[in-house]
Amino acid sequence: MRSRVDQRQAQVLALVQVRGSLRVTDLAAELGVSPVTLRRDIEAMAARGEIRRLHGVISRVESRVEGRPAAAPAGRPAAARRAEGLVVGMVAPTIEYYYADVVRGAREAVEARGARLTVGLTGYLPGEDRTQADRLLSTGADGLLLTPNWESGSAAPGEGAWTAELPVPTVLVERSAPPGHPAAALDRVTSDHAQGAARAVQHLAGLGHRRIALASRETPTTARLRAGYEAAVGALGLAPAPPWPPAGAAPLGAADRFARTLAYLCAAVTEGGVTAALIHSDADAIMLIPQLQARGVRVPEDLAVVAYDDEVAGLADVPLSAVAPAKREVGARAAELLLDRLLHGDRSPGQHLELLPRLTIRSR
Repeated sequence: MRSRVDQRQAQVLALVQVRGSLRVTDLAAELGVSPVTLRRDIEAMAARGEIRRLHGVISRVESRVEGRPAAAPAGRPAAARRAEGLVVGMVAPTIEYYYADVVRGAREAVEARGARLTVGLTGYLPGEDRTQADRLLSTGADGLLLTPNWESGSAAPGEGAWTAELPVPTVLVERSAPPGHPAAALDRVTSDHAQGAARAVQHLAGLGHRRIALASRETPTTARLRAGYEAAVGALGLAPAPPWPPAGAAPLGAADRFARTLAYLCAAVTEGGVTAALIHSDADAIMLIPQLQARGVRVPEDLAVVAYDDEVAGLADVPLSAVAPAKREVGARAAELLLDRLLHGDRSPGQHLELLPRLTIRSR
């Protein structure tokens, strides 16, 4: 007669053969044994090559024919079967505007491979990114897609080292860390905002504009936009635009920030010789244009505009040309990278992926 251990392991093997993959915690509850006991069984079975053990998940060992994996059942992609049972946690600032597409892309990629996405939102509140990461881990996330609340989009000295100490594979999304920072070793997927800004400057310069301004709210994207803008202005030998007004001692409210941007653009055109501008974001551009026109600055006759982000630029009364980061693709590539890391461990090198934004030319 088989021992109780043999019977239990045979039951585990039968279940994993039928279902493809199982979460260890769920299986322990189903069998009525402690997770510690089940993990001992799993270690023994994995050592014998009967099952595959991943991060909190076990899966069957695929049969092989002539050195190749057996075909997946009809309608069931092999990649989706392998990821079944995995839970991907995603910490994002919001699910509105820019991040709506990022989260949507991640969700589509995760679900296409049979896994499940859970989301924690931070609202850009200080410290909330770590709180949400810990919460997702406590509810069973096997890996994390993480967008920390780093004001400049990149970790400052002494900021965010905890992201490199998380106990599960983690991919940074639309965030980076400088060389030498602990988080620099993490996988990451970002939009190349610097190249997006440079592409807009190149387009405007190609239309004959020699003095081009950048008007951007302070967001985690701004530093990279300004870096790309300044690099393109220098590379193309363009005349410098008037400097952006320095920040005051007290933080500005939304209305004051808008008034500051409007005043800057008016003065840049009427006094500084600026004939074109890259405006971040496209929603700001749509609001600014009628205010500029009310102050005698004609768009596009006096000021040609390219917007950064392409959420609503095409809906303006005269549609705006705009640079569109590949937001959905960023989310999808980050999710695929994380799932590959969960399934295959640390065998492959870490990756820093930058996706190029696209410029759409419209009327202005």
